[in-house]
Amino acid sequence: MQNRVLLVEDDDELRSLLARYLDNQGFTVREAANGRDGLTLALGQDCDLVVLDIMLPDISGLDVLRQLRARTHLPVVLLTARGDETDRIVGFEVGADDYIPKPCNPRELVARLQALLRRIAWDQKAELNASREYGDLRIEPAQRRIYQNGEPVDLTATEYEVLSVLLAHAGSVVRKTDLMQWALGRRLEAYDRTLDMHISNLRKKLGNDDPPRIETLRGLGYSYRVPT
Repeated sequence: MQNRVLLVEDDDELRSLLARYLDNQGFTVREAANGRDGLTLALGQDCDLVVLDIMLPDISGLDVLRQLRARTHLPVVLLTARGDETDRIVGFEVGADDYIPKPCNPRELVARLQALLRRIAWDQKAELNASREYGDLRIEPAQRRIYQNGEPVDLTATEYEVLSVLLAHAGSVVRKTDLMQWALGRRLEAYDRTLDMHISNLRKKLGNDDPPRIETLRGLGYSYRVPT
């Protein structure tokens, strides 16, 4: 896994600032000032992850994300307006892996990107490549894919990480703080609903079982129940 980042941001000053900082931190940066150019570059498979602003002059970042998700599992971090929870929720529903509110701290952005790259690289290690089965699910770490009844489940990179952690601890409670650290690579902060949105998306994609296969234990965390 290399450190190639596509930065899609129409604010020239902010894009230049972030690009310089990322470059100084060892990232190879490609830039796009609008959604159409960003989509073309992203689909050209010349980057490892995308930093995508929601507010773009031609097509919205959410529309770019929708088109990306129809064709690729490339990790995407959204840049959202501070305090706009609606954008964040819709972003996660469409398939974002993480988000950073604007104006963003370049240092935090780098930390988020590095954590995302580490999580992706971790499952590519040879010792983790053995497939494992949990009822109707089969995880294939070498492919970073999860199959349900033999069919691939369409997951984002972060959804895959969250589910793989829950599967590794199937039948046990995973504390929310631990799941946030292990799957997203950062600490859980007050009022952060990032993890809740990923769990909600996983439940929808795996089917609305009754009782749910991903159980919420209030005040504790989550537990994956293997369907019988």
